[in-house]
Amino acid sequence: MTHTLSTPHDAAPATNASGTASRIAARTMTRRMVAGGLVAGPVFLTAGVAQGFVRDGFDFTRNAISQLALGESGWVQTVNFVLTGALLLAGAAGLRRVLRGGPGGTWGPALVGVFAVSFWVAAAFPADAGAGFPVGAPVAASGAAVLSGHGIVHMLGGMVGYLALCAAFVVLARPLAARGWRGWAVASRVVPVGVLAGFAASAASVLAFTAGAGLGLLWLTAVTARLARVRADR
Repeated sequence: MTHTLSTPHDAAPATNASGTASRIAARTMTRRMVAGGLVAGPVFLTAGVAQGFVRDGFDFTRNAISQLALGESGWVQTVNFVLTGALLLAGAAGLRRVLRGGPGGTWGPALVGVFAVSFWVAAAFPADAGAGFPVGAPVAASGAAVLSGHGIVHMLGGMVGYLALCAAFVVLARPLAARGWRGWAVASRVVPVGVLAGFAASAASVLAFTAGAGLGLLWLTAVTARLARVRADR
């Protein structure tokens, strides 16, 4: 009877193949997660703007996109909130993998995660009607009306979410600077000023609020895309 003994040299190829497969799987998973963060902002804004143009009574100069969750077709915007929150959460997990062990690797993704959850809060607690939307609502500015309980939660959820996003941009400026992208790092510290300025001007112009919110979403897409170019195999 002949016995064949395995040696360390025989096991090495199998071990290397297993390690390569694991790295490929990890790289693929990271890319899929990061992709969520890349498309979240564009998906939310495209769906919101498209609805705004076709919903009766909606006026971008008077109404916030979040009010689209009201009325008979409001479920479309509610789904938009839920989907965007899920995509942002996946993007936060992808950023955590990309930045693992480096500057901003913990708090940056965590703050983006808080921003993601705020979209689910917005879905569960819709904004109040007002400013003529939905059709039949008082034409007076919605801010002049007394807020309902769900309206207050909606507003606070959005406030916390966008403050977390602004903080995330400041934190993510660190890995941008560490990789030599100084201009990107400076911009990541300046963009929060634009976002907050838009929110501060919302009492005078709803368009300013929408612009500030949109700026935050699109800058998150840009920063995620930039950082994902490095160490995407994590």
